[in-house]
Amino acid sequence: MRDKTQTNSAAPGDRLIRAGAIVFFVGAVATLVTVAPLFLGSTPFPTYMFGLSMLMGVGFLVAGAGVLRSIAAGRRQARAGTQPS
Repeated sequence: MRDKTQTNSAAPGDRLIRAGAIVFFVGAVATLVTVAPLFLGSTPFPTYMFGLSMLMGVGFLVAGAGVLRSIAAGRRQARAGTQPS
């Protein structure tokens, strides 16, 4: 009988992926809010809003780190399962 992962168990890297997705979407909203005045012809937002737009890249990197951590954990688990005792 094979060991199966439970649906409620969190694998290594899952929290990083979720946090990265949240940060990415906050950055996406900030980007939309920052770019909207350029199309609407109103007064642009302050410079710090452009800094908040950079959260998209930060979120992408955090999620990518979570994926790499998950891959590494899967490889370690596979190596441990295939080695003779």
